Amino acid sequence: MAESSGSWRDSYKGMSSDNIKGLVLALSSSLFIGASFIVKKKGLKKAASTGTRAGVGGYSYLYEPLWWIGMTTMLLGEIANFAAYAFAPAILVTPLGAVSIIISAVLAHIILREKLHIFGILGCALCVVGSTTIVLHAPQEREIDSVIEVWNLATEPAFMFYASLVIGAAVFLIIRFVPQYGQTNVMVYIGICSLVGSLSVMSVKALGIALKLTFSGTNQLFYPQTWIFTLVVLTCVVTQLNYLNKALDTFNTAIVSPIYYVMFTSLTILASVIMFKDWDRQNGTQIVTEICGFVTILSGTFLLHRTKDMVEGAFLNFIYGTCYAYICSDGLDLEFLHSMRKKRMRI
Repeated sequence: MAESSGSWRDSYKGMSSDNIKGLVLALSSSLFIGASFIVKKKGLKKAASTGTRAGVGGYSYLYEPLWWIGMTTMLLGEIANFAAYAFAPAILVTPLGAVSIIISAVLAHIILREKLHIFGILGCALCVVGSTTIVLHAPQEREIDSVIEVWNLATEPAFMFYASLVIGAAVFLIIRFVPQYGQTNVMVYIGICSLVGSLSVMSVKALGIALKLTFSGTNQLFYPQTWIFTLVVLTCVVTQLNYLNKALDTFNTAIVSPIYYVMFTSLTILASVIMFKDWDRQNGTQIVTEICGFVTILSGTFLLHRTKDMVEGAFLNFIYGTCYAYICSDGLDLEFLHSMRKKRMRI
């Protein structure tokens, strides 16, 4: 028994200092971004009470300090997220974006009085469990001493093949599918955003590593590869934002957000596994555990978004309908269900 305990401790090395820094930065990013949505919405509501609503083309929110505080908070969150990629692998940082959804939902419940139903709470709990699982089993960040090393990883045949497929698929969607199906199929815009987004994260990570090394005393700014990664970041981010805005403007946010999170996170993890070979430094048990954690986060995210706009009456009807179907299938007495409904109506 003692030998088994010792072998477990030997196999689990704990988190490296870089992973801990990346974890703290990623959680800080989620906190800032999650809170920014609430602050901006408060600012929009306050501006709408004295001017034209933003939803009908008004810009009175630009004169509202609360809205600018929310924008500043979001900018801080994005900076923290950028820095997190310089310290920790994408397989650790990217899924933690789900924490911002939890923070936004909880703050909306407390501050904006937007009801968070039991399924929403369950979704938050699943996101926490999944995030914790990934944090505890995430691979260690590989040691990189120069942006040239990152460039060599990016130009290996496996990642070049992946990048070629991604760029080809994105261009094909833009040319062939956007004109015909962009306004009717949510997967077109989100597919472009997710494909390009996976490349943008890899470039952001490369640029973040270059800046980290520069700030630590090893200047990477004179390498042309640093500026190539910067150009790729700008190109990918502009493309990503363009089609994400189109998706949000065309389709319901409750549909766009979970689908985009699933596709973007999945492709980003795949790109990181290919380029940085995150799973080469792990055994099968750790990999399967990380996949389970990721699936748990996806389940929680879907559940939270699926039920966040459900009004109380619809939620209760869903519960009563489920109970009714179960009782009828078993041939049980319906008096208990009817008493529950009457009791609820009196409350």
